[in-house]
Amino acid sequence: MTRPAARHETLYVRNHDACLRVRRIKPRQADRHAAPLVFLHEGLGCIELWRDFPERLCEAVGRVGVIYDRRGYGESSHLDGKWPPDYQETEAMVYLPEVLDHCGISSAVLIGHSDGGSIALIAGATLPGRISGIITEAAHIFIEEITLAGIREAVAAFRETDLPVKLARYHGDHTGAVFFRWADTWLDPAFRGWNIEHFLHGIVCPLLVIQGAEDEYATEAQVTGIASQVSGPVETFMVPGCRHIPHLQAREVVLNHMARFIAALPASPTGA
Repeated sequence: MTRPAARHETLYVRNHDACLRVRRIKPRQADRHAAPLVFLHEGLGCIELWRDFPERLCEAVGRVGVIYDRRGYGESSHLDGKWPPDYQETEAMVYLPEVLDHCGISSAVLIGHSDGGSIALIAGATLPGRISGIITEAAHIFIEEITLAGIREAVAAFRETDLPVKLARYHGDHTGAVFFRWADTWLDPAFRGWNIEHFLHGIVCPLLVIQGAEDEYATEAQVTGIASQVSGPVETFMVPGCRHIPHLQAREVVLNHMARFIAALPASPTGA
């Protein structure tokens, strides 16, 4: 596929307790009757860490796209302290709907990576009338030992390598807070019982579940757990030779799988 020629614009969504930075992607030829693609980033992510993947995908399928920095990330409002245990539920049921409302989106296709994938699953169950399709990459529905081991390795890398410098390009002076809020939440013994499987039966829209075959934070049990418990049509794709970031580590293969899945979705009315 060719490089994207999609245009984008930045806007800010003010809600009850935060200001969120949002990027709207406008491909050269967009079907304005099709549900936009809404990208939900990982636990250490932001708009820029998606690289050019959203633009390329939007251009490939001819749909408008929206990406935003969650509260506490990138250029959105700073957040003090730890995440509450239900932070993903709050994101799915409070902040995401506010972004959709502000952007005039009545129906969306969610594309979530890691934490963003888990948030997408919760949204699919709790906002069924507004979600016309979901793609998850490396989503978690429960915590595994490999998850905790991977996070401990990330903590060691943050303390011993130039990882803080790399992340500071995106999170600035809040980099330490962003990193340790993520790590400390997941490594907290009180968080060990975190589980969102009870949401899965409420997902009735089409779902594509993607995970790297060599993901350092999860086993295939996450994929089979999702696929076996949702109520709607589901496809799974374990990406060979890929770790935790399929859209970057196996970009062309993942882009083509996503584009094919999205092309098969019915067009949904939207105000975007």
